[in-house]
Formats: sequence, structure tokens, C-alpha cells
Amino acid sequence: MHPHQEAILTETRRHFFRRGAKGIAGIALGSLLAEDLLEAGGTAETVGGLAHLPHFAPKAKRCIYLHMMGAPPQMDLLDYKPKMREWYDKDLPESVRRGQRLTTMTSGQARFPIAPSVFDFKQHGGSGAWISELLPHTASMVDDIAIIRSMHTEAINHEPAITFIQTGRQIPGRPCIGSWISYGLGSMNRDLPTFVVMNAEKSHPKAGVQAISAKLWSSGFLSPKYAGVGLRGGDEPVLYLKDPGGVSRQVRRKMLDGLGELNRMRHQEVGNPETLARIEQYEMAFRMQSSVPEMSDLSSEPKSTFKRWGEEARQPGKFQNAALMARRLVERGVRFVQIYHRGWDVHSSAPEVLPAQARDVDKASWALIQDLKERGLFEDTLVIWGGEFGRTIYSQGELTPTNYGRDHHPRCYSLWMAGGGVKGGVVHGETDDFSYNIVKDPVHIRDYQATILHLFGIDHERFTYRHQGLDAKLTGVESAHVVKALLA
Repeated sequence: MHPHQEAILTETRRHFFRRGAKGIAGIALGSLLAEDLLEAGGTAETVGGLAHLPHFAPKAKRCIYLHMMGAPPQMDLLDYKPKMREWYDKDLPESVRRGQRLTTMTSGQARFPIAPSVFDFKQHGGSGAWISELLPHTASMVDDIAIIRSMHTEAINHEPAITFIQTGRQIPGRPCIGSWISYGLGSMNRDLPTFVVMNAEKSHPKAGVQAISAKLWSSGFLSPKYAGVGLRGGDEPVLYLKDPGGVSRQVRRKMLDGLGELNRMRHQEVGNPETLARIEQYEMAFRMQSSVPEMSDLSSEPKSTFKRWGEEARQPGKFQNAALMARRLVERGVRFVQIYHRGWDVHSSAPEVLPAQARDVDKASWALIQDLKERGLFEDTLVIWGGEFGRTIYSQGELTPTNYGRDHHPRCYSLWMAGGGVKGGVVHGETDDFSYNIVKDPVHIRDYQATILHLFGIDHERFTYRHQGLDAKLTGVESAHVVKALLA
């Protein structure tokens, strides 16, 4: 007997009714209710998501995550170390290094000469935070952001480090943060994805570029409908969304209706929930044929937008354009937007490359915050800026007064968060004079992830998904703590 038929014949009465309750009638009812709620002006938190979430009142409803891929050097941007100028070209003391493992890119060096930052720092805001001259716009909004100077991780290479901060594990295959949020809280709109991802170009030709792939915005063991949808620049923002030549809108609608009916028949036979997810994705793609072109058309933006953002915001592929698109997406109810900006892998020529990297993101990050404030979205939109680990105070390769490179450093690094329940004007954590070890208030990747979930009203300990007999969590099985000093 065919296994499918055998499964149907051996199905118990209880399982039949339980499965039936999740079938076509439930889908139809849920769809009608969702449409009624949206037409009545109901909030999109009612569409999808888990019934028991949020666990408590959330501060954040949506997130824009600006990931600086390649690891920005903290001592050149956000972690001022003036004493290092006295240490120029002296060897890093072993009492500081403490036998820390090194990458193969510097483990063979005969020396580890100290390379103090060539960039000037000044104090800003009520907190007196020291910010590099490379980030003047970030400095101007320092009272709106919380800077964490004590982030740390176990991963020492890019691939596992990026995977770790995005998914909670160094090994691929787990859901990323955006997928977890989408799964737990559902959609805030009907015509765009819940989770959108964009990749931004670097500007400087010498900027080191790390490989990137869709596994970073994968839904892992969750349903594929929670995966990030890639948004590109150009005439086709989402691949394969356009109708083929000679296929009208009416014909495409008829095709989808027929395909949906076949998939529903298949679901009645087999009961695989992924079949229903496939129907939902086809329908979303059909609606996106109208919503995506409207969202990506910047002709409706006033001149004041580009006066604030700069003309680069008109150019698809630029970070400025991606950040502006992120603002337009969250305005339309997209819950989670992830932007990857590559080029921060400064193993060499750091003084030459970093100014270009900073120009790409500094003004745009500031403009994003200002736009969110003007539109009343800042208070419940979490914005995150940072990389996957830090950089070494010692130089990789040749050191001169005007040139140096920096290797990977997992023991400490800096990032900032703003909006969505984050306390502005905070500088949290402290590193030693070498920006090499944490001396106060360490924040591990798991603590950071637990804090993000907390801002969304989710207790990371109770937010689980049953997978292979285990209750899987974003924060994993080791201890994680919400960083309460960052909460407004």
C-alpha cells in the first residue's frame, strides 16, 4: 500500500478533527478576519503570529537592523583609546593578550605592534560620549542612541560570527532574528513581506568584501514563509515577481487560482502544512506585483527628503538608498528590515578605506532616525547598527604613521541601538586601554539577542519551537540576560 494512503487509513478520529480544524475552513476564516481587521483600521499585530505573544507589553513593533558586514574597528569609531598614542609601534603586552587565539592571518607575525587610531575623537551630547570624526552625524544624535562598548563573542572568523549574531548558533541551519520575530509576532501588513533583506554596495575599491548568502536570512527549521525576502536595486526589486511576456494579470490570477486548488487538494490528502505555506507565498507574490513597485518608486518623496539624505539615496544599491527604502518599508507595515553593508573587513589600508565606509552609512543612519521621529515611528521602531565582532589594536602587516590594518577580535567591540524602547544617551560597558579586554559590564551575543526579544515583548526563555525533540530558542541553551541598563 502507498505510504500516503496507509497514513490516511491509520489516522485516528482525534487527529482527523485536529487536522481538519487547521484546514481550508480555518484558512478562509483567518483570511476574512484579517481583511476585516485591516479594513476596519485594526493593527497588523492581529494578523498571524502566536496567540500567546507578546508575553508582556512591547516597546518595539518593528526593527531596522543595519549590519556592518566585515566588522568595523571599534577603536577607530566608537571606543576612544587616547593612551595608545604613547604605545605606537610597541608590542602588545602578553599580559593584555593572555594567550588569546589568533587568526592564521596574524598568528605568524613576529610582532604585534600597537596601531593607535589616526582619527580624532570628541565628546558629544549629555553623556559626553567620545565619537570619531568619521561619524559626525552619528555624533549629533548621540543622545538618541545607546552605545554598547562591551559586546563579545566566541567566533573569530566572519562566517560563523555573522551566523552566530543572526541566528544564535555558529553553525548554519537555524532561523535568524528576523524569522523568529516574524514567526512569533506575525505580519503588520497584507501586501508586503513581514521580513525584508537588502544588500548595500561599498564605495571604496580597496574595501574588503565578505561573501554573503541567503542562509543569513533563512527561516531554518521554521516554515519558509518566515524567511527574509531579498529586495534589490534596479528594475526588478524582487526576482521572478514580474509576469512573463504574454501573460496578463488576469491570466496570472487564473493560474494561481488553479494552482491553489491543486495545492489544497494535496494538503487534504497528505496534511503537510508546508503546502499551505506555499499557497500563502504565491498569493503574497501576486499582491507584491503591485505593492513593491509602489514602495520602491521614490518619485513621491519630496525634495526635502534628498536634501536630508543626499542624492546617493536615489541610487539603487547604495546604502543610503537601502536605508531610505527601509523607512518606506516600515511605514507600510513591514516588521523587520535587514540591511547588510559590506566593505568593513579592514585587514589593510584602514586609514584609507574607513572614511569612505563611514560616509556611506553615517549620514544615512542619522537621516533614518530623523525621518522616523518626524513620522512618529521612532518610539516603537528598534534601529541597530553594528558588526559581528571587533578589530585588534595591533596592526596586521606593515605599520606606518599613516597606514595600518587590523585583524579580527572577538573579545570586545562596539555597536549602537536606538528607538523601540532603548534608552538614549547611554554608553554601556567599558574596555581596557587597549580595547582588547572588557573591564566592565560585558554583553554577550546571547544577552544582546535576549534584549532584542525583550523590547518586542518576548521572554526569550519562553519563546521556543519544538525541533527534533528539543525546545529550540534563539538564545540557545546557555544563560542569557536582558541588559536592563539599555531599556528606557
